[in-house]
Amino acid sequence: MKELGLQGRIKHKYITTTNSKHHNKIYSNLIKGKEITGINQVWCADITYIRILNGFVYLAAIIDIYSRKIVGYAISKTLSPKLAIAALNMAIATRNTEDLIHHSDQGIQYTCKDYIKILKDNGIRISMSGKGNPYDNAFAESFFKTLKQEEVYLWEYETFSDVIERIPYFILDVYNRKRLHSSLGYRPPEEYERLLAKNSSRECMVC
Repeated sequence: MKELGLQGRIKHKYITTTNSKHHNKIYSNLIKGKEITGINQVWCADITYIRILNGFVYLAAIIDIYSRKIVGYAISKTLSPKLAIAALNMAIATRNTEDLIHHSDQGIQYTCKDYIKILKDNGIRISMSGKGNPYDNAFAESFFKTLKQEEVYLWEYETFSDVIERIPYFILDVYNRKRLHSSLGYRPPEEYERLLAKNSSRECMVC
């Protein structure tokens, strides 16, 4: 293979991060067919895994569907609900939650009483995908695909410390501030949100 310039393709093992075998309440899908016209109307939450030498690390992320910005994230060695809660608390601390819909899968992290209580306490409406239907959560899945192809698979993390060092950098400095999205007019999420705010301010001045 070396003489012929061939390179083996690594097959990445699939790890399930969604545990839907529980008796917690399941909420209806509120975003199917919904027209989204601005930021902080729909957040999409999901969890993925990152392989390291001695196992896996888990990343919970929340994305604003309109701007594609990651508004909250958390990293953990376990799939405890505390992981999802940490990402949610980060998002709530920095964003407007008025008239907001939070969409997720039916995993136990998103249906547990502590997570649901935070959503309700902040007046956030709850929406969930149909069981086994990842297309309802396609925006988060798209982000995770980008993260792994443009960061994780290139660096081949070995330790938990590697993940803690690199993932925040990629999310905050690369994805949110630099990565261009065709759906945003080839602008990164933060620049797109600044443009939205600027245009909104101009409209208010005209009014």
